[in-house]
Amino acid sequence: MNRRDTLLAVLVASLWGFNFVVIDWGMGSVPPLLFAAIRFTVVAVPACFFVRRPPVPFRTVATVGAFMSLGQFGLLYLSMHLGMPPGLAALVLQAQVVFTIVIAAVVLRERPSRAQVAGVALGVLGLAVVALGRGGHVPAAALVLCVAAGLSWGIGNVVSRASRAPGGLALTVWSATIVPVPLLALSLL
Repeated sequence: MNRRDTLLAVLVASLWGFNFVVIDWGMGSVPPLLFAAIRFTVVAVPACFFVRRPPVPFRTVATVGAFMSLGQFGLLYLSMHLGMPPGLAALVLQAQVVFTIVIAAVVLRERPSRAQVAGVALGVLGLAVVALGRGGHVPAAALVLCVAAGLSWGIGNVVSRASRAPGGLALTVWSATIVPVPLLALSLL
């Protein structure tokens, strides 16, 4: 990687990480599922007017949306609402990598490479070190919900890959449009 690519990668990672702080700030005055519904309404709904619908069945779009957006973000926002700190949420949510590789191995019969296995093992070790360092200061329900958000994301990744949709942007945008209504309904409950 050249210097420009490295700087862009650092910028993307920084913006992604800062996103968790913004989520935490936003939920200070808005209930978690309502905040997630607002997020998807403001971003995904207008985007569908600029991005063509992917050439996959609607059930695929809906399934990806249910797992990759609704499940992941609904569970993440609830987790943070129950006490998961933003920085730790960003780390724990990366359990999706493990879930994605395991689910893809079982469902899609994709055999992980040695490098993937080594990377996952190192990542899990890192998560364990962070978890031990926290000393149990995170409510168990918040931790379980954050891990479940990672599982939902992993399932969404595998469904997305299995769909063989060309490019990822169209499927991501259109699958996100199914999220606001269910989140609003869940928020009302």
